[in-house]
Amino acid sequence: MARTKFVAGNWKMNTDKASAVRLAQHVAAGLPAGIEVGIAPPFVYLDAVAQAIASSAVLLGAQDAYFEKNGAFTGEISVEMLKDLNVKFVLTGHSERRHVLGESSAVIEKKAHAIYAAGLTLVHCVGEKLEQRDAGQTFSIVQQQLEELSDSMQDPQRLVIAYEPVWAIGTGRNATDAQAQEVHAYIRSAMAKLWNPDFADRVRIQYGGSMKPENAKGLLGQPDVDGGLIGGASLKAESFLAIAKAGV
Repeated sequence: MARTKFVAGNWKMNTDKASAVRLAQHVAAGLPAGIEVGIAPPFVYLDAVAQAIASSAVLLGAQDAYFEKNGAFTGEISVEMLKDLNVKFVLTGHSERRHVLGESSAVIEKKAHAIYAAGLTLVHCVGEKLEQRDAGQTFSIVQQQLEELSDSMQDPQRLVIAYEPVWAIGTGRNATDAQAQEVHAYIRSAMAKLWNPDFADRVRIQYGGSMKPENAKGLLGQPDVDGGLIGGASLKAESFLAIAKAGV
């Protein structure tokens, strides 16, 4: 079936308030038709960015969320707080959360379930490190990370998988079109077993490893690549919008 492509910008720990607002405004002004586009700024600028894109179709996202609704969890942000700011999608399992900040699979699973249960769109990141790819473990690693989800997540419109080969994030090295398609096809087949084929066919799978304007068209042209989770290239409106337009 036809899936509407979804390109999301993960701004990570970048921008200040003024530059975040300007970037959001430029993205909103140049938004192409026929594709969903979202941006996930740092927590502290969510409110300002929400106001900057309020009259546009740009979706507001968050880079993370905690799994408890409230309480004595210093420094954490709840899903309810994000909903209060009109956040529509939230990332879980990003490789930097897993491998830089040491977030366990058990914690990622709790976060994923809290985000989905709150009615938001869950963008769940999966992917292997270089040594795991070289050892032929790509599929088994991805399978383990997919199992952080639950077959109780029954709305395919609110579940997005982002395949981000860790070896291709911020390195300038990216998977070839064929390599990306191979893993995306595996993810869809694995989801057909975890849920069912119809559900798997409706879930969007983004590619998230150094996508940029120069390689976006080839990657987004693959049958199982349904968008991109964009890091560095999302910090410039021109490059981010060029990627989005490549998916139309």
